[in-house]
Amino acid sequence: MFDAPAPRVFALPPGADFATELVRGLEARMGDAAPEDWARVELFVNTTRLRRRLIDVFASGPPRLLPRIRLLTGLAADPLLTDLPPALPPLRRKLDLAQLVARLIDAQPEIAPRAAIYDLADSLAALFDEMHAEGVSPDDLDALDITDQSGHWRRALRFLTIARDVVQADTLPSAEARLRAAAEALAKRWATNPPDHPVIVAGSTGSRGPVSILMQAVARLPQGAIVLPGVDRSMPTAVWQGLTAPQPMPSEDHPQYRFAALCADLGLDPSTLPGWTDSHPVAPRAALLSMALRPAPITDQWMSEGPGLGDMRVATDGLSLIEAADPGEEALAIALRLRRALDHGQRAALITPDRVLTRRVQAALDRWGITADDSAGDPLHLTPPGRLLRQVAHAMGTAPGPEEVLALLKHPLTQSGGDRNQHQLNTRRLDAWLRDHGAPHITGATLIEWTKNWPDATDWAQTLGKCLDAIAARSAGPLSELVAAHLALTEALAGEGGTLWDRAEGRKALDAMQALQAEADAGGTISTGDYARLIDSVLLAEEVRRPDDGRPDVAIWGTLEARVGGADLAILAGLSEGTWPEPPTPDPWLNRTLRHQLGLLLPERRIGLSAHDFQQAACAPQVVFSRSIRDAEAETVMSRWLNRLTNLLSGLAETNGPEALDEMRERGNVWVEQARRARALTIASPPAHRPSPRPPENVRPTRFSVTRIETLVRDPYQIYAQNILGLYGLNPLRPDADARIRGTLFHGILEEWLKAGPDLTETTARNGLLKIARAHLADLPWATARVTWMAQIEGVADWLIEGESKRQASATPIAFERTAMFEVPGTGVTLKGTADRIDRAEDGQLTVIDYKTGAIPSPKQIIRFDRQLLLEAIMAEAGAFPDVPAAPVAAICHIGLGSARRDDPHPLREEIGATKNSEGVTLDPDAALLDLQTLLTAYGKRTRGYSSMRAMESRLDWAETAHLARFGEWDLSDPAKPEDVG
Repeated sequence: MFDAPAPRVFALPPGADFATELVRGLEARMGDAAPEDWARVELFVNTTRLRRRLIDVFASGPPRLLPRIRLLTGLAADPLLTDLPPALPPLRRKLDLAQLVARLIDAQPEIAPRAAIYDLADSLAALFDEMHAEGVSPDDLDALDITDQSGHWRRALRFLTIARDVVQADTLPSAEARLRAAAEALAKRWATNPPDHPVIVAGSTGSRGPVSILMQAVARLPQGAIVLPGVDRSMPTAVWQGLTAPQPMPSEDHPQYRFAALCADLGLDPSTLPGWTDSHPVAPRAALLSMALRPAPITDQWMSEGPGLGDMRVATDGLSLIEAADPGEEALAIALRLRRALDHGQRAALITPDRVLTRRVQAALDRWGITADDSAGDPLHLTPPGRLLRQVAHAMGTAPGPEEVLALLKHPLTQSGGDRNQHQLNTRRLDAWLRDHGAPHITGATLIEWTKNWPDATDWAQTLGKCLDAIAARSAGPLSELVAAHLALTEALAGEGGTLWDRAEGRKALDAMQALQAEADAGGTISTGDYARLIDSVLLAEEVRRPDDGRPDVAIWGTLEARVGGADLAILAGLSEGTWPEPPTPDPWLNRTLRHQLGLLLPERRIGLSAHDFQQAACAPQVVFSRSIRDAEAETVMSRWLNRLTNLLSGLAETNGPEALDEMRERGNVWVEQARRARALTIASPPAHRPSPRPPENVRPTRFSVTRIETLVRDPYQIYAQNILGLYGLNPLRPDADARIRGTLFHGILEEWLKAGPDLTETTARNGLLKIARAHLADLPWATARVTWMAQIEGVADWLIEGESKRQASATPIAFERTAMFEVPGTGVTLKGTADRIDRAEDGQLTVIDYKTGAIPSPKQIIRFDRQLLLEAIMAEAGAFPDVPAAPVAAICHIGLGSARRDDPHPLREEIGATKNSEGVTLDPDAALLDLQTLLTAYGKRTRGYSSMRAMESRLDWAETAHLARFGEWDLSDPAKPEDVG
């Protein structure tokens, strides 16, 4: 096949359809070869996608036998390398190192939280894998010069030397070490016994040590060759030489650096590499991009060589620039451009490392029923099986609350093998019951208690209750036992015959769990918390390829797939710093200087590879650069490569650079404007008016509690929604220690204490109060509330005893928590009220007392809104309270037990609060009764509407039913619009 002397390295320029051109070059060299000669050609490629693409190109004709197409990552599986031991499973290495990291964190907690154990173990394993791949011995750690390094790196290096002993104790090589050994074995064998058939490595940049060894060996074979993707044929020889010139740190962030380093190892001049074919797509644009991406120290050449690039409108023909306001607008603009490409019969590809952006684009394409062929697939931990496994893992060893339990029960895979409809019905019933009767923690006994309301669900409750109790009962133990229990519990939740492992994502999850089970003996004994974090880490590392239902003419690629090429339209999206290029992953073990001393790859390598992918993709026939000006948090910074390109164009005024840039933006703005119009296409509907429904008289409420009268005055719409429509807000799933519970508790403590008749002159009164308080608080399920409220009672005890001494010197408590029913004369309405306490004085007059743990109303608020005590005084004077004979009420009193301790007795039928500058007010039960009769009579008629938020105390108040009234479409300045309903 090859006549030229070795080593042989061929190049294909950026923008070439790599698979098509590779096959075309093979055809030119094979000529009229026999069919069996085609089958003897051996091709090594770097990705599965390129392998599939080559097969598609070969399948398009003419008929022939296929070459042997192998993956570089499968090099260690060569059948000739029978003497290589099997590789150590990466998971076993991770578990070994995780135990070491855990002991480090236990000894020095300031280094990292326990949640970082498995992330640190992964980074540690990746470091040693890289050392094996690059041929760096772990013993070289001892030779590192750390005299000018900080204490952190000194500690990290000491730990690395300990970890090295663990790694070197392994009897099996790591996967990277085995791959390098395979490459070295093949290179050694081929040096003395070369294969008698053509061997070609295509599509790789040689960035990894084992691959570079293989590529150099292939290039020197009698019938071997390398075909490099995206070689910049426009870059001058001096620039190529500068990339590998001796310098403190190599220029690994340049897109062509890996090619320069490979050619230097082979003794070749990269500027004179022969082409694999005669393909030269979009040569003016390739020259423009080459100039824009030159190394930073020589960008002054823009001024001298830039004008020689020619008319920039020719070089930028086919380029567009989308600058959207936000990621949502960017995604919609991209989706619109992809749809236009499909309408015109073009093959389009979205290329970006931003997976959030790709999901946005997929959602936008879904409105037209377009499903893209996504090369990445879905993260396993976000699939239904992955989520259920994670939920169960995080619940193990804990007392799960109602949120966690209902999340498990509502998972689509729970009870997927039984009567799913009945399961969902029972779950909804349990949900509603827990909001009224639930507790902070849910057990099997809780479910059995629930079955008193639904006895037909007893079997269901018992089965799930046993499972929940088993989940909560798990404790720290050997990893093998935790994995087995985890699988058993998850399968029990799915039910017999469940679909947990049926689909592709289920099979992938089962494989991951079984792999963990196979290596669990290396995990030692761990806590359930660490186990949950391990499951998160294991599932996060896996992806599930989507079913092959995407369209072949619209693809979503990562940046690596850009080398495959073959798209008529390439959209390079997410071109902002921090997204493309992605920042180098922080290395907690070795900094840049120490990595360079060891001979490891620098962090800039990833940026250089990403830059090469950008350069390759930017030379497609039609290209759209896309970015959003700001993200969810702040304004973004334009990607360095796009920034270089726009700066270069802006400076080439004599060759129409600024005009070309403006035209790029104009072509992109077409899609931005269409996206904005699409987002603005909403069905216009007039805003809702401020409601004031007027239902028939026969459905209007005729029973009120005294506390609901304030609601009727302030927000009548709430009475309509709750008392007439029956729309009540749901209680929270997890009951909180709120003001209502605190008030009920304090009322009960004081009632029991006062009923016991304490001697208020003795110190035993305080002890008795605190003893009763402790007994009441003992049953409270919130530990924080128990401590806080007990401290509050202790703080108010002396003040309360002093106040009680003064009150009981002239009056005697005669009733506690007494409920009365009162027919309001002339209205047909029954009023219900519960007095916290009623005292009788020596002259027979009564005082109605209310305990307040919150704010205490002023006399003016009592008259207009908070009428509870006034109404209870009316009921007491009418003799409505059982066992409390009718008598005049001399005063009402609020006793404040909250942060503001107040004892506010207000005499009735006397002016109070008068000053020189303002008149006082009079709390008159007779006047209050007349007002109440007027109010209830008005709301008993059809002509009176229940207006929303009629008299809120503050503009900051939020009514419970404001969302039902569609508050926000109107405001408090809008008049209510009465409307007959029902």
